[in-house]
Amino acid sequence: MSQNIHVVVLAAGQGTRMKSSMPKVLHRLSGHTLIERVLRTADALSPTTATVIVGYGSGQVRDFLKARPRVSVVVQEPQLGTAHALQQAETVLHGQEGTVVLLSGDVPLLRPETLQRLLETHRRENAAASVVTATVDRPYGYGRIVRADGRIARIVEERDASQAERQLREINSGIYAFDLAPLFDALRGIASKNAQGEYYLTDLIAIYRGRKLPVATLMVTNPDEIRGINSRTELAEVSRIVRQNKNEELMAAGVTLVDPATTYIDLDVEIGADTVIHPGVIIEGHTRIGAACEIQAHVRIVDSTIGAHASVNSFCLITGARVADGASIGPFAHLRPESIVGEKAKVGNFVELKKTTLGAGSKASHLAYLGDATIGSNVNIGAGTIICNFDGQTKHETSIEDGAFIGSDTQLIAPVTVGRGAYVGTGTTVRESVPPGALAVSAGKQRNIEGWVERKRGKTKGPSGS
Repeated sequence: MSQNIHVVVLAAGQGTRMKSSMPKVLHRLSGHTLIERVLRTADALSPTTATVIVGYGSGQVRDFLKARPRVSVVVQEPQLGTAHALQQAETVLHGQEGTVVLLSGDVPLLRPETLQRLLETHRRENAAASVVTATVDRPYGYGRIVRADGRIARIVEERDASQAERQLREINSGIYAFDLAPLFDALRGIASKNAQGEYYLTDLIAIYRGRKLPVATLMVTNPDEIRGINSRTELAEVSRIVRQNKNEELMAAGVTLVDPATTYIDLDVEIGADTVIHPGVIIEGHTRIGAACEIQAHVRIVDSTIGAHASVNSFCLITGARVADGASIGPFAHLRPESIVGEKAKVGNFVELKKTTLGAGSKASHLAYLGDATIGSNVNIGAGTIICNFDGQTKHETSIEDGAFIGSDTQLIAPVTVGRGAYVGTGTTVRESVPPGALAVSAGKQRNIEGWVERKRGKTKGPSGS
């Protein structure tokens, strides 16, 4: 049997129970769409070809799959059932040889190891078709496996099953391996005489048995692997399984999760040993967190890098940023994309960085907005400092060099440079660059007007003196 593997993913359904204008396969699970998770599993087979059959919302799915140029996209229109959907792949697979692995775009928990075992079973049995099955306590809604003399005879859908057949607990997963040679000719022999008036792929098993073609089965021990998603309730249930698996993987690698039940960590996140994650933390995308960090409660980190021994205090939002070793962030800090916090630097409470580099050992401890700035090492940014980076049309850059001191309540009107070791006095509006080692002030000399308060009060008294 040829070793060529051709993956076909059925992703044409609307998912009416999702109650969504978005195709079901584009709903997200632990940082990835359902279809992306299925294709990642298929990647482990190193397939010769990969084809996705789309239907409802085909434009949206096609746009998403542009990131995978090697995946062929075929539209099923109209949508007349699973056998009709697989037939659409004939245009891609014509002239090919090997084995077709058929997957469902809404079954995201299938493991690559299971697909490898399916192929091994398929080859060992020299089968024309092989199907993954499972035994479940509540088989409602699934096609049932009907056996004769211990071997699969046919698959009957729930709506077409007899009362006795509905008592069977071995179910069809919708995951198959097919020898390519007889496949499309057999598909053309399927009729639509059933409760749905559709062309059921499951009918192929009985056709193969009638043609004396061998059919094999692989039963998985964990039914969650073949669990499909048809509603938002099922999406939430599967999300809980994925989240629990990820959390257990991290804890086994030496990460402390104080409360795993309230910790949401995406599949691609990496966290070093001895890091402590407190309750209510959400870590998304391709985030990397180093060893021995502490992430306090109710922090969200997205597509960011946090160095070793760093601390992120409660109620911070970090998106697309880099935080170096030993730095301290928050509480209530906001790091926006392309911000960089240097080694042992501090971003304190109610400080926002936007596309800004804060150098090693520098501190912005309180109440500051720092946008489009390059700030050197060992700089002190006083409370209430604002970098005014936008003139209404264009963003401008600010440079604050090593060792500078920016006093509280300072406004820096970009573009401007504060030189190395310079001081900016409290309450200054900096409109021009400050030379290295200079002191910049803009406020006038303070005047004290004696008796002003008493005179002011006298003027505001009413006719009765009250």
